[in-house]
Amino acid sequence: MALKRGFFLIIGLCSLILGLIGIALPLLPTVPFILLSAFCFARSNDRLHNWLVTHPWFSEGIHQWQSKRALSKTLKRRAMLMSCLSFTISIVIVPLMWVKIMLFTMMLILVFFLWRIPELE
Repeated sequence: MALKRGFFLIIGLCSLILGLIGIALPLLPTVPFILLSAFCFARSNDRLHNWLVTHPWFSEGIHQWQSKRALSKTLKRRAMLMSCLSFTISIVIVPLMWVKIMLFTMMLILVFFLWRIPELE
């Protein structure tokens, strides 16, 4: 049991770190990593889970996802806008054409993923 809790704790912490880095880096989507952290913390550490689900930045999206498996239009559009903005900045800055194409493809995949998430009415 302790091994299982430790595994979920390590995965949750790594996921949280990647999600926080993903706020600034376009290649790492923040929302899936934060949701994975919430899932792992719920199975490993009550204190970290409570901190995450009551955090002002993440609580709204986590509660919406846990209760209804959907996100509000505002949160979904904000995620799409910020993702497109950060990818666009990266595409403009990068000098290599193949990297620009790769970034653009990844942006399209992420936007498609976000677009498919159900919206709350």
